[in-house]
Amino acid sequence: MKIWQKDSTLSSKLVETFTVGRDQEFDLQLSKWDVLGSLAHTQMLESIGLLSSEEYSQIKHELISIYHEIEQGDFRIDTGAEDIHSQIEAMLTERIGENGKKIHSGRSRNDQVLVDIKLFLRNETLEIVLLVEKLFKQFQSLSEVHKDKLMPGYTHFQLAMPSSFGLWFGAYAESLVDDTEILLAAFKVINKNPLGSGAGFGSSFPLNRTMTAELLGFSDLNYNVVYAQMTRGKTEKIISMALSSIAATLGKFSMDVCLYMNQQFGFVRFADELTTGSSIMPHKKNPDVFELIRGKCNRIQAMPNELTMLSVNLPSGYHREMQITKEILFPAIDELKQCLEICTFMLEHIEITPDILKDEKLSFIIRMKGV
Repeated sequence: MKIWQKDSTLSSKLVETFTVGRDQEFDLQLSKWDVLGSLAHTQMLESIGLLSSEEYSQIKHELISIYHEIEQGDFRIDTGAEDIHSQIEAMLTERIGENGKKIHSGRSRNDQVLVDIKLFLRNETLEIVLLVEKLFKQFQSLSEVHKDKLMPGYTHFQLAMPSSFGLWFGAYAESLVDDTEILLAAFKVINKNPLGSGAGFGSSFPLNRTMTAELLGFSDLNYNVVYAQMTRGKTEKIISMALSSIAATLGKFSMDVCLYMNQQFGFVRFADELTTGSSIMPHKKNPDVFELIRGKCNRIQAMPNELTMLSVNLPSGYHREMQITKEILFPAIDELKQCLEICTFMLEHIEITPDILKDEKLSFIIRMKGV
């Protein structure tokens, strides 16, 4: 029986399959955050007298055990479980009896999933910041190493003035600085505690929301319980905008590389093992890595619009469409992290062609500038 069911009436299997969708797949990524949210919530319940110290100790012990199972990869969501919240509550009830159901006191699945998503996104944001920092340092290093190596600069994609590889690499380093500032601004917005807002109307219990915010490391609260529910969808969209900014930087750089690897440019190159060939044209060295980064990042840049269209005509309160935000955002986060990692790796092996401006078809821009 589902958490929300009041009798043994069974939902249509077709309806259940459709409404659950891919929730179980993505809920696995929320599992440890759901446990942490429950640990904070039950500690707070014990502090206000809604759980005895013995009940809290028993629940805490089993929640920690479940957390370790998740960390070790031994955790699964049963076929009959509707979501991660149902699964963990069922496991607790099976292990410690009816006291396991008390973790739901003063909570709705609405504020549970809000907490889970915010904790998950907060962690992913910090991981992405570290990956961006690593790529930034690689760009900065290449900018310094190649600061005296000239290349043509373009406007309107026409030869314009002499530039340098130092400027080129440095431009993308600085772009990542702005992208990081946008990401950290998004982090500040999402780092607020919705726990205790229930289904958007608060609770009759004297919940200590400040305590759970401190336990979970939130910097502030979502004070208005109606607005706390309104952050579902808005949170995902804000993060997606920051991710799309990073993706735009990676996509533009990838386009540059694809052009500059072309034999008619020949500005940069990579070893054979970092490119692909052709079954019929063995002379080719295709920039597949950067083409895929470009394509994936283009798709990530479309994500804010997709999330906007999902929620654009919804009134306040929770609506089931919000479930779909996980399907849009979670894979995009994984793809962006992969793009950052592979781009950093490729830059560690990039080779710069020397004396590019000595080419006769490029040398006139030097003569024009008197370089």
